[in-house]
Amino acid sequence: MRYWLNRSGAVADETSGDRVGVLPLFDDAQGCEKFAQRVLRFGAGRSGARADEEADEVLFVLEGSGTASVGEATVPLRPGVGLFVRRAVEWSVETESGLELLSVLVHDPEPTASEHAAVDLAGEERRSATAARQFVIGVSAESGCSSVTQFIGFVPPGRAPDHFHRYDEVIYVLDGEGMLHVGGEDAPLGAGACVHLPARLVHCLENTGESELRLLGVFRPSGSPAEAYYPDGTPAVHTDD
Repeated sequence: MRYWLNRSGAVADETSGDRVGVLPLFDDAQGCEKFAQRVLRFGAGRSGARADEEADEVLFVLEGSGTASVGEATVPLRPGVGLFVRRAVEWSVETESGLELLSVLVHDPEPTASEHAAVDLAGEERRSATAARQFVIGVSAESGCSSVTQFIGFVPPGRAPDHFHRYDEVIYVLDGEGMLHVGGEDAPLGAGACVHLPARLVHCLENTGESELRLLGVFRPSGSPAEAYYPDGTPAVHTDD
């Protein structure tokens, strides 16, 4: 199973007549059965209405600005905004100069009453995790998305101990330099790198640079990004020291 890839190696599917190109990343073709991770590139103008009848969709604005029409609501879009759209709910985008979104389709989602939710992650307070790492929460069960938690993680320079999570996760590196250590293999990470971490896979994301490594994660079941376990099953408990 492949646990990492880079968007530079993906081939875009330019959807004719809909002002959007789809850059596929992780999906079931790479053994990622719970999610389909991709980049959506919207050209200037108004896109056609779109909806997935089977999957919830969790989005994050990577570049550009505009608005999303979700059902009867209008949501301002700018870098750092997270957006949840429930399955079968139609949505579209309008942008003057183009818009790039990271999309994660969530297969077999949990029932939820909310049609959509939006969170500006830039305005959220940082919370603490293990090894001096921090995170901010985007769309999650708290905001009406029952199936997953979306977050930005901030990894300081250095390497944390190997660990695992009890959730399945897909990650997109926003900026910084690092290395993924998993299964006795190492892979370089930079902006545009993607990682799929199945539940209980022992791994480590090392920051090899001099500034923070920032990454965007989506995991299920919904919970706290701080929940982690060492290879022997011992909980990795963070402190404020």
